[in-house]
Amino acid sequence: MEALLNLAFDNLSSYDQGKIRKGLRQVEGLLAQICLSSGNPKSTAEKRRSVIDPGKEPPPLKVLAELGDDPAFREFFKLQDGFQWNVAMRLVTCLDRLLGKSYDDQNDLLIVQTLDLIQGVMLLHPPSRKLFSRELYMNHLLDLLEPVNCPAIQSATIITLVCALMDTPQNTRTFENLEGLLTITSIFKSRETTREVKLKLVEFLYFYLMPETPSIPSANSTVSVPAMLQRSPSKLAGAFNKADTGARKRSDSEGDDTKTTEEKQVLLGRFLSSVDDLVADLRESTPFGGALC
Repeated sequence: MEALLNLAFDNLSSYDQGKIRKGLRQVEGLLAQICLSSGNPKSTAEKRRSVIDPGKEPPPLKVLAELGDDPAFREFFKLQDGFQWNVAMRLVTCLDRLLGKSYDDQNDLLIVQTLDLIQGVMLLHPPSRKLFSRELYMNHLLDLLEPVNCPAIQSATIITLVCALMDTPQNTRTFENLEGLLTITSIFKSRETTREVKLKLVEFLYFYLMPETPSIPSANSTVSVPAMLQRSPSKLAGAFNKADTGARKRSDSEGDDTKTTEEKQVLLGRFLSSVDDLVADLRESTPFGGALC
């Protein structure tokens, strides 16, 4: 796996669009092999062809609980805990490079593909979300929301922002400190914003208004569980069927800077007059499984 990542990273670090596209495909192929069920045993070449050949029906997705028994996922997760092989870091650096290029359709497509992969990596490896606690990287996402970018980029950025803020209050505080709420509401009010983007912005505001849970602090890996996975509030931790009770107690005692729905309602109300209606609708419809009481 290190060899595959090394090839992909070499291409992602290039300024050539063709090489960047190749690097993104290599990362996508690696993530696909982790997420798709292998079915009958196949050779490496056969697995690769089954993923990239559009003429063949792709294998079914793996159930989340199966990931704990998947050696490929375990190896991938452990590699992501280190700086050298962290895919999210390389993708964000690639995104920074793409932002410095002139606007054209090919570059826009590469930006969307990069954002899609960043979403996937953050969902597979939640600790990588910590990258967006840094103002530099959060600013990249806010810049991509600006009207100068095409609707496809704006929509992909909103989804990426949700993945970055999920279960990570520290990132949400960075987002707020950089006037992210002003950016979101200004774009929502703009007549130039397309209906599709506005719908995604409304979905983001519903997500933002949800009460927060403490994020996962850094931790040393244990023998049986990849680093930080035992503390994850996501189902990935359950996939390994392990629990680090001591780590959980330390996590609870550290205490994150979390906000309630009411506190967020006040913040958002500075920029949006209809925030009370959003909260009322959120309480009534419970779109996120009834987490808001």
